[in-house]
Amino acid sequence: MKKIILLIPYFGNWPQWFPFYLESCRWNTTIDWLFFTDCQIPENTPNNVRFISMSFPEYIQLVSERLGINFQPKSSYKICDLRPAFGIIHQEYLKGYDYFGFGDIDVIYGNLRAFYTDDVLVHNTLSSHSDRVSGHLFLMKNNEGLINAFRQIPNWQQLMSKQEYICLDEGHFTKLFLGYRKLPVSLRKLWGIFDPYKRNNLFQERFSTFFSAHAPWMDGSFDYPTKCLWNQGKLTAESGEELMYLHFMNWKSSKYLRKQYGKKAAWESLSELIHPDIVDLSRGFCISKSGFTPFNTANSIV
Repeated sequence: MKKIILLIPYFGNWPQWFPFYLESCRWNTTIDWLFFTDCQIPENTPNNVRFISMSFPEYIQLVSERLGINFQPKSSYKICDLRPAFGIIHQEYLKGYDYFGFGDIDVIYGNLRAFYTDDVLVHNTLSSHSDRVSGHLFLMKNNEGLINAFRQIPNWQQLMSKQEYICLDEGHFTKLFLGYRKLPVSLRKLWGIFDPYKRNNLFQERFSTFFSAHAPWMDGSFDYPTKCLWNQGKLTAESGEELMYLHFMNWKSSKYLRKQYGKKAAWESLSELIHPDIVDLSRGFCISKSGFTPFNTANSIV
């Protein structure tokens, strides 16, 4: 089985749902997560999730030294722009892995290996969106070409040195693999003959981000399911489809929420995000506009 590691620098405070995130990592026993953080190390962490403690200033210095830039961000969110360069910044942790990648923590994972089998893990890169690098989960082969692929981004040093986040991971990095997306597919395939970065990439929509401004639901409509059920490592939408993971960005924040779904994200009005009856995460839980609520076996999906 091909080995995968996800690299996630995170500074500040863990969100309320972080125990649920970790529980979903726990059931993906063949995938590893490595955090670089100034947050307190959680208790009862899964064996496949490791934490390296460091301060944000220490991380800033590490980035500046590894990339040879003057990295002085206004906030830790700027780290998202560094994602294409994680293979250089954290190269000593890649030994023995076939793939490395990055992701967000406002997600709940299902059975990742049900989707990213060894038959699928033959591509150079894997995105869970069809039209761009998916910042919430993106994988690259662990080889020198892809570790250094970010150097092909024009003016990458200046872009990474900017103090504000500029969507370098999902914007500029996408062009390296997909080129200009408005071109006909035939022309993009021809382009790939001459540019190795534009071939053997799997950009496939996995319908992970509910109420997306970019992609409709599986049936072609924007009528998304209203809840998901997680139980023993398996994640299903209420309509029965198994999901690779749920990116609940549009439940927690209205920043990217489509106007047709309202002006305010569902969780912004909740007085209680996590239902008090949830005491054992391994028994499952439901994620919906009501937050995290107990898993109801009567509503389970086979």
